[in-house]
This record gives sequence, C-alpha cells and structure tokens, in this order.
Amino acid sequence: MTALHDLTALEQGAAVAARVVSPAELVEHYLERVQRLDAELGAFVTVTAERARQRAFAPLGPGPLAGVPTAVKDLNTTAGVRTTFGSAVYADNVPDVDDEVVARIRAGGLISLGKTNTPEFGSPCYTENDVAPPAVTPWDTSRMAGGSSGGAAAAVAGGLVAVAQGSDGGGSIRIPASCCGLVGLKPTRGRISGSPTYGEITGLATAGPLARNVRDAAALLDVMAGRAVGDPFWAPESRHPFLLHCEADPGPLRIARFAEPVIADTEVDGECLAAWADASKLLEQLGHEIVDIAVPMPRDAVPFFETCWAVLTGLSTVTLDDDARGKLRPLTRWLGEKGEQVSGPEFGLALGELRRVAARTLETLAPYDVVLTPTLASPPLPVGALRDDEDPAADFEAQKRFTPWTSMWNVTGSPAISLPLHETARGLPVGVMLAAAPGREDLLLALAAQVEEAAPWEDRTPPCW
Repeated sequence: MTALHDLTALEQGAAVAARVVSPAELVEHYLERVQRLDAELGAFVTVTAERARQRAFAPLGPGPLAGVPTAVKDLNTTAGVRTTFGSAVYADNVPDVDDEVVARIRAGGLISLGKTNTPEFGSPCYTENDVAPPAVTPWDTSRMAGGSSGGAAAAVAGGLVAVAQGSDGGGSIRIPASCCGLVGLKPTRGRISGSPTYGEITGLATAGPLARNVRDAAALLDVMAGRAVGDPFWAPESRHPFLLHCEADPGPLRIARFAEPVIADTEVDGECLAAWADASKLLEQLGHEIVDIAVPMPRDAVPFFETCWAVLTGLSTVTLDDDARGKLRPLTRWLGEKGEQVSGPEFGLALGELRRVAARTLETLAPYDVVLTPTLASPPLPVGALRDDEDPAADFEAQKRFTPWTSMWNVTGSPAISLPLHETARGLPVGVMLAAAPGREDLLLALAAQVEEAAPWEDRTPPCW
C-alpha cells in the first residue's frame, strides 16, 4: 500500500491541487515521522509543528509544490523561528526577518516543518555540532549524512519531508546528496538570491535543492530561482520553468570525464570509481560521446580558495567576544582566526586569482557540454571519521581528501548535480557528479532526467522508510 511519503513532491502537490489529500494530512503524516525517526537521524535542530499546522490551513497558492512539507536549513534566517547557524553561540537566536530563499519557499506554497541540522556556520563537510545530534545517513545511521546540508539530506532521504533546500559553498549540497542517496543540485552563481544579508561575498555559495528525483529538484529550483531587487549579480532568467527542461531531449552531448582528485592527493575508493565508470558506460549507451581529459583546474588554485574560505568563517567570528569564542567548535575557532588574520589586499588578491582560475578552467572546458566526475572519494564515512578537535588543521585536510572534486564548480560558478546512481554491496549510496557551463541548468537537468529514466533509483529506500 502506498504511503503519503512514497509519493514524490510533485505527486503530493498534484494530489493537493486535486483535493485528493489536504496539506493538513501531509503535515500530520510527516510530523509523525519526524517525531518517530528524527532522534536517530539528527535531521532537525528545531521542529515548528504548530506553525506548520497553522500554515496548512492558510491559502497556499497554485504552485506545483503548494501544500508540500519541506524544511529550511538552519543557516537561513526565519522570522520568529530559532536560527542557530549550527552554533552554540546562537542557540537562542530568533531573527525577525525571512531571507529571500525562505520567502520564496513560502510564496511557492510549501510548508516548513522546521530548521534542518547544519555544522557550525556551514563550514565542515560533516554535520556534527553542539546544538543537535549528528546528522546521519538513513542508509546506515552509524555513518555521516555529509555536510553542510546534512540535516536537509537526512530529512529527505529518511522520508521526514518531501523535498528540502540546502546551500553549497564547496560541495555542501552535493556531498550530503551522495551520502544519503539523493539528487543534489548546486545552481549557477546568481541563480538564487542572497538577499537581504548578502553575507556570502566570495560568490562561492548558493542555495539549491535536495530531492529524491530530478523533477522534484527542478520544481524546487523553480520556486527558489530569480533575482531580487538589489542583487549584486544574477544569472540570466530561464525562458521556461526548469521543470519543463526535464522533459526535453538533451541531444547527443560531448561529455568530458576525469577521476583524478582536484584539490588533494588522495586514494579514491573503488566503489566511487565504479560508480563513475558505470555512469560513463550509461552515458555512452544513451548516445553521448565520452572524452577523457586531464584535470582542468590547477592544484595551485587551492591556497586561494582556502584563503577565501577562511575569510568567510572569519566574518562569522570577528565580532564575537571572548565568552562567545569559548563556545565555538575547535575547527571554527582555528579557521576563523586564520580568516581574521588575512589582510584586505591579501583577500582581494586571492579572490582575483580565483576569478582568473575560473576563467581559465571554463576556457579549457569550452569544447565540452558536460563534465563527469565522482562526487566523493568515499562512500559515507562513520560519524566522527573526519572530525579532529585536537588538530583542526588535520580535520580540514581530511575534509579535502573526502571531497576532492566538488569545490571546483563553486570556483567556476557552474551548475553541478550529484545523482545517486550507485550503491555498494553493503547498500551504501554513492553519487556521481555532472556539471555544465554557467547558466546551463536547462541542459544539466535534461541530461539528469534522461539518466534517471534509463537507470531509475527512486524505488531504493533506506531501512527506516
């Protein structure tokens, strides 16, 4: 018998529109699952059950996801709802404004059940903080959900919400998508507004969707996409809804591939290489040309990325007093102090060099339509495997070895998507990553939908399902 959470987000929206099911029924169904399952999954920091129930009886509008339960990452400000940024420093913080992403999700008629778990200030690629239990993959709750959108991924993969928003500055949507067996899309730089705070000054990070299938991800992208008045930069508007591109034939494409790590010397797990090789064969069977290429981004770009990453953390710590600094996690304190010590000219030079590296990389890739790599260097690791409170520098290096491809596309500003095409013999999910030129989510989604149709994964569900 089909349960409500077996339906895709779009199917749920259609059922609400046809009055086959009510938003209130969906909310109660998912709240029961949150109450029963979240203690083990660590998906939520804050559950807003009563607000969700009230919202379920309010006018929601005509959108394809209207009435569908979702959740908001705890890095996004939500008016009247606790927003911790994954930090004990902000454990009692209640903003008085919704940011633009939250406002658009609300305008799209989705119903938030609360705030999803994230590491402190969204910095690490694992979700382990001091305000909530670790976020774990529902496929094996001893293993990490990834980060920094680990709570969002655990919620979607565990059937606690139908679809969820994440954010990605170095892989933070695609990493948990791979760990949790989901579709995770990092859009083009400027595709989704950072209003009203505009706190991400490097251009590395953006919001994006996490979903069980490509069409749900495209539908949530449609909800979030678009510029706000005052945005410093933005992607060109799409002529058609991104969901419509999922029905398009991408045509025969020229797809570059490589599996050599970009940002760190590391051994790549055989399961990740098998996923990448199998995806290559599938793409060839679908009529695409696969071309092996060398790594298109130079390793000497890494220090400039790290400077910018440290500055972003430093912006979160520089105004804190000694008492607040004492509440920070060791990695945050170490990285924030590094960022605070970067001079203005040094930061400007690093950001300028990243722009030049991005331009050269995109020039190198211009002959190709899409690029294929593994998403991660390993299946999901045990909780705590990367974290090293005694040696934050070693922690940071371990994160780089786990995620040696994802940040490249944050540097170029390109859209990139992780697809759950593979699972290990133990049943752990393994993603593969496709990326396209900036502004080409249309092509990326058309190809991803074609791949999903050829090798569907939606019937694979974790033990808690």
